[in-house]
Amino acid sequence: MEGITLPIYSMEGKETGTLKLAAEIFDGKTNDAAVYQAVNAYLANQRKGLASTKTRGEVSGGGKKPWKQKGTGRARVGSTRSPLWRHGGVIFGPHPRDFSYKIPEKIKKLALKSALNARVRENNLLVLDSLKIESAKTKDTAKIFSHLKIGTDKKVTVLLLVDKLEKNLKQAAGNISFLDVNLASGTHAYDILSHKKIIITKEALHKLVSRLKE
Repeated sequence: MEGITLPIYSMEGKETGTLKLAAEIFDGKTNDAAVYQAVNAYLANQRKGLASTKTRGEVSGGGKKPWKQKGTGRARVGSTRSPLWRHGGVIFGPHPRDFSYKIPEKIKKLALKSALNARVRENNLLVLDSLKIESAKTKDTAKIFSHLKIGTDKKVTVLLLVDKLEKNLKQAAGNISFLDVNLASGTHAYDILSHKKIIITKEALHKLVSRLKE
């Protein structure tokens, strides 16, 4: 397969050149099985696992036997905290647990590579020459996306990948509803797939490719 070439844009939305993507990473192939495993693992690792219920032995009270075992004509009961009673314990309720698990690093990288290839195939990966935010004003940062003709449809979520996260960018981007910002060195398959459009700086793309080649 021939190498994929993408245009490079300035913050003013003008095309300043082209960039040939690394053929070994951007080969147009996607591995659904790897993506499935990586996304499931990521979502599982985000779960807190804090849900908790009390068994009959943990519910306060219920120490005294309600009535004697025999002779009353009623069913035998040992505690008012029986799961069959109101205010009783829960039989098979949830308890705090750890849902996280690990998958091989190779699968993570393959899933990320597949997600990036999917966005390139959809023409939803845009490369910025550089990104310099002089002030922390949301208005000034929003102009960049306006020049790139992004943000007109608020339903389209955008992920901005940078090589380093500056304070001004983090502060200004926080008020743009359709935008999320992340480091290219820390992004993952779910991050890419949960956003419709990906904007990445040239330097961040270089670091991301280096990471996938390791």
